[in-house]
Parts: sequence; C-alpha cells; structure tokens
Amino acid sequence: MTKSFVPGAETAREFRDALGCFATGVTIVTAQTESGPIGMTANSFSSLSLDPPLVLWSPAKTSMRFPHFANAQHFAIHVMHANQKPVAQAFAKQGDCFSQVEWAPNAHGAPILQNYLSVFECRQVALHDAGDHAIIVGQVENATLRSGEPLVFVRGSFGQFSPLS
Repeated sequence: MTKSFVPGAETAREFRDALGCFATGVTIVTAQTESGPIGMTANSFSSLSLDPPLVLWSPAKTSMRFPHFANAQHFAIHVMHANQKPVAQAFAKQGDCFSQVEWAPNAHGAPILQNYLSVFECRQVALHDAGDHAIIVGQVENATLRSGEPLVFVRGSFGQFSPLS
C-alpha cells in the first residue's frame, strides 16, 4: 500500500509511522543536575562534524527533563548494546534510573554509564530551536568504543542489526 499525505494535525499518526521506517540506534543521554544525575533515552542522535568533533541530539521541549539538558554544560551520549533494551526502556520512562545501572561521574560530573557500546563525553556548544524539539550540539571531548552489536529502534520496536549476506 502506498499513501501520500501532507503532514499536519490530522495526519500525525501517518507522519510518525513514516518517520518510524528509518531505523536508528538507541542512546541514553546523561547529565548532572543540582539534584543529582538525570538520563533520557533518545534515538535522535547524529554525528555532525569530524573536525571539530561534533554530535547532536534533539530532546522534546515538552519533556519534564528538557530544562536540565538544555542547561547542562556537559553531557554524555551512550550508544546501547543490543542486550540493553531494559535499560533503554527504564530511562525512556523516568530520568532517575541510576540505581539500576553502574555509573560514575566523569571529570565534569556527567554520569558515565558502564557497559555501553560507545560513549561520547560532550561540552554543549549550541542549542537551537527546532519546532517542538531543540537541537543540542556537543563538542566531543572524549569518546570510548567497545565491541558488540548495537540496539536498534524501528517502527516502534527494539531489535538488533543483522548484516545482509
């Protein structure tokens, strides 16, 4: 079935379904607040530049966690392993799941989760308005990579990548 439509309030579900066809990795973004660490599951992560090393992610402005991330000078983006669906689901529901994971603060206080596939420790360099979301740009000050397969999100479901033979 093929369906063309103009995105708008009356076609919001169709627009979300069309966007959901694009498979993304799953990340958990963390930052330190005055009341402790906070985290959020996000699939809006993207590389932006190699020189300088920049990445971005886009939290919803309607999220109760948004002000914490918008004001964070340092944050970390963790790319999750294929077996970390429960952790990703927990941070999607609430931002204070740190008792369920091992973590330690980095030199700037940003919480660094253990057992991730990769992590990008960032300093916020820009915050841009983008409709009902914002674009947070971070300069990567440290990156770490581990072996393993990534957790993937597509069409509203978690899964893992299988290369074509």
